[in-house]
Amino acid sequence: MNETRKPIALRPAEVRAIFGIPEGTLANLRWMNKGPRCFRKPGGRGIFYLLADVEAWITSQPIEGTRAKPNQNSHEFSEK
Repeated sequence: MNETRKPIALRPAEVRAIFGIPEGTLANLRWMNKGPRCFRKPGGRGIFYLLADVEAWITSQPIEGTRAKPNQNSHEFSEK
């Protein structure tokens, strides 16, 4: 049986509670067109995000570099 899932909509406060992204940061990201895709509720002023969009946006933002980097002269790791 092919069951389709209903998208899960989150308010900015729920995104903060689940992922730890402050609401002000989400607002700034919206203003700069850099954050996860968001929607305005029809006929209302509320903003919401789809859970799948937030998860996809987070996983598309890898942190470059690590604390321990390989030593260029050997295969050993050294503290930065």
